[in-house]
Amino acid sequence: MRETFNEINITPLTDIFLVLLIIMMVIAPLLDKQGISLTVPENVEQSQVQDDPQILTITVTHNDKYYINNEEIAPDILGTVLAQEIKNYPDGLLIQTDGESTHGAVVKLMDKARYAGVKAISIDQI
Repeated sequence: MRETFNEINITPLTDIFLVLLIIMMVIAPLLDKQGISLTVPENVEQSQVQDDPQILTITVTHNDKYYINNEEIAPDILGTVLAQEIKNYPDGLLIQTDGESTHGAVVKLMDKARYAGVKAISIDQI
């Protein structure tokens, strides 16, 4: 005669839950790390827009050269020039790129701008 089995073995279930817990503990700190935080502008009425905003415009060309006021800026002195120029432009920075400029050149410019103290950065493709 065969005995009936009245107990449930929960050891495999416990193992699965522990593995899931470990995975969540490893992944959770990675979720806090973010790249570039961008804010999308809200709808602004035309009456609220300033007549003459003071924005520094930097152009990034297809061969990853930087231009401020049609003057080429070397990449190694870009941070220094940005820190000096941004004092005259309190409204922020506009980065104009052509379709062939690389992502790395734009991100490098954005990093240097943040380090120079720029609070608002806009990107436009020309």
